[in-house]
Amino acid sequence: MRTLPSPARTRESEPPGRLRRDLYAAGAAAVLVTVAVVAGRHIEDTSRTLFVDWPPLLASWGPHVGPGTPAAVLVAVALVAYGPVLAARLPWRALLPVAWGTSTAWILSLALIDGRDRGIARRLTTRYEYLQVIDRFHDIPAALRDFTQHILLDSPDNWPAHVAGHPPAATLTFVLLDRLGLRGGGWAGLWCITVGATACVAVLVTIRALADEAVARRAAPFLILAPAAVWMGTSADAYFAAVAAWAVALLSLAVTRGSSGWAGASGLLFGLTCYLSYGLTLVALIAAAVLVLGRRGVRERPALLLPLLAGLSVVPVVFTVAGFDWWEAYHLLVTRYAQGAGGIRPYGYWVWANLACTVLVTGLATAAGLRRAGAVLVRRRTAPRAALRLTFLVFAALLALLIADLSGMSKAETERIWLPFALWLLPACAFLTRPRSWLTAQAVLALLLNHLLLTGW
Repeated sequence: MRTLPSPARTRESEPPGRLRRDLYAAGAAAVLVTVAVVAGRHIEDTSRTLFVDWPPLLASWGPHVGPGTPAAVLVAVALVAYGPVLAARLPWRALLPVAWGTSTAWILSLALIDGRDRGIARRLTTRYEYLQVIDRFHDIPAALRDFTQHILLDSPDNWPAHVAGHPPAATLTFVLLDRLGLRGGGWAGLWCITVGATACVAVLVTIRALADEAVARRAAPFLILAPAAVWMGTSADAYFAAVAAWAVALLSLAVTRGSSGWAGASGLLFGLTCYLSYGLTLVALIAAAVLVLGRRGVRERPALLLPLLAGLSVVPVVFTVAGFDWWEAYHLLVTRYAQGAGGIRPYGYWVWANLACTVLVTGLATAAGLRRAGAVLVRRRTAPRAALRLTFLVFAALLALLIADLSGMSKAETERIWLPFALWLLPACAFLTRPRSWLTAQAVLALLLNHLLLTGW
């Protein structure tokens, strides 16, 4: 199988114009962010319709350092210096746990820049969050039957914004943690960090199964050292991203290994994904890309679709039998969204400013990587097979993100809401040469964001 050339060979043979075009792509992404900041500041100062303090991010200006600062800098320096080499040389079975551990360290250290209390313990306890309603789920079946009655703003005892904005599996996760004795925002935050950090492992597993191990190894440092870690720290969306990523990863293993067990487990996680967040139904586009790339395995064992569909039905059947109507809840959410800030925030700004948020989440390196992925499509007849397959997967995620953007149901806060899609754009960085330079840019961006801004949701 033809794969991507090694960084050393690429540096020697690559035309200088390619690096220049990479820098142009990164520069264009930086200009998009700058315009979004300037235009957003003007709109918010004149009409106050954006409902964010530091557009396009839900954040406020607040330069600060904290106990996590030394650790975050140390992790960043170590990853830039040794990440590409270790990713290339470690045995695959060792690389995956090392990636998880390092990703956890990066996310946790960034969160601790804001201190243990603000950075972790209080994130999921604000008036918008899931832990506010734990006591209302003492009778879980009754709460599920009554869930849709509290979505609208004018309904009695309406749910907080994030509870109303998601199917009940999201809230039930924290209810069950509470029942297990892991009570409070500290445990909830650590859950999101620990589980969310596994998302990079799931993406690596998927790339290795569908494209090539060498490609996965080159993507690994970028998946770990992503600016997305700023928002994966104690955001429930990091947990959602991990569940969705593992659903895709298990599907890739199912179609490449002909495993009914992996197919059933993948379906189960896809079903759970849809009951964690309405918007994550768009992960179906990434799943479709996996089925296309693994179509040979599906043709050889079409029976794999049976356990996949069986697993997919489990969570919806359980919640439906319990009395929760997903479709009714979604339609009520659309109304609730229009009742709040979502109905006031201007679509004409957010439809492109959301993409600026994505630049900040994925970094300038990803903008350059996506340019390279586009070039792979242009020369697809001569491009390595692994590069084509990776590009197809990345562009499926990009399509899902763009559909979410055009829907108008994600105006602002996409720096966390789109984490499940943004993570699949990062592997495009595997196409880049000079990985240490690009990793440095990623690390600097994340550190600046976390030290200059007070992020929130």
